[in-house]
Amino acid sequence: MKRTVFITGATSGIGMATAKKLAPNYRLILCGRRQDRLDEIEEELSKLTEVKTLQFDVRDKTAVFGAVESLENDWKTIDILINNAGNAHGLASFDEADLEDLEAMIDINVKGLIYVSKAIIPLLKNSSNAHIINLSSIAGKEVYPNGATYCASKAAVESLSKGMRYDLLPFGIKVSNVAPGAVETEFSLVRFKGDQDRAENVYKGYEPLAGEDIANTIEYLLNQPEHVQIADVTVFPKAQASGAVFFKK
Repeated sequence: MKRTVFITGATSGIGMATAKKLAPNYRLILCGRRQDRLDEIEEELSKLTEVKTLQFDVRDKTAVFGAVESLENDWKTIDILINNAGNAHGLASFDEADLEDLEAMIDINVKGLIYVSKAIIPLLKNSSNAHIINLSSIAGKEVYPNGATYCASKAAVESLSKGMRYDLLPFGIKVSNVAPGAVETEFSLVRFKGDQDRAENVYKGYEPLAGEDIANTIEYLLNQPEHVQIADVTVFPKAQASGAVFFKK
């Protein structure tokens, strides 16, 4: 019987790439804000596996718990939670940053992860081989100029991953943290509020990671023997040495 994976932020980027990577071997519960994209990915991946979609915004606590509660009983046998949903809004010094942008990053990257985890963990406790994978960022390990709140939100994910590993140890639930470097997805387009030129400039002069690279990492974590728990993985493109150091041609 296939294990069931619950993926947030599954309608683009790393989340979508992960859903496609895991589809041949897992049942999928795919979550996102955009129903049209959920419908498209369900149609595509249903050819490979059973797919369930849930439409909600992770920052909406009531919607999160309501969506999980709405699952039919055979879909509540969840084995794996991938907390992928997250965002960055703006790239400005802390004193000049828009307060709504800062609140959005805390609400989605931190509170959203907490809401989803609290809703799913009671179901994971019923699994004999449960695993939580949280997507943080190199920004959670290193602070860079004009990114104070985004970095703080991802540092919170790092701490939540460690804390969950302590607290869920008695239940046999693995907890892994994945910290990507530069990945070319819709991330920069959202950060720069639709400015295509500025978003594309982030990735000029080197080959960034693709969503598929992080999906491969996630698949590797899930394929470890039951007694092996990989706690933390940082993944850079070859041209990146730290959060802000790149070799560009």
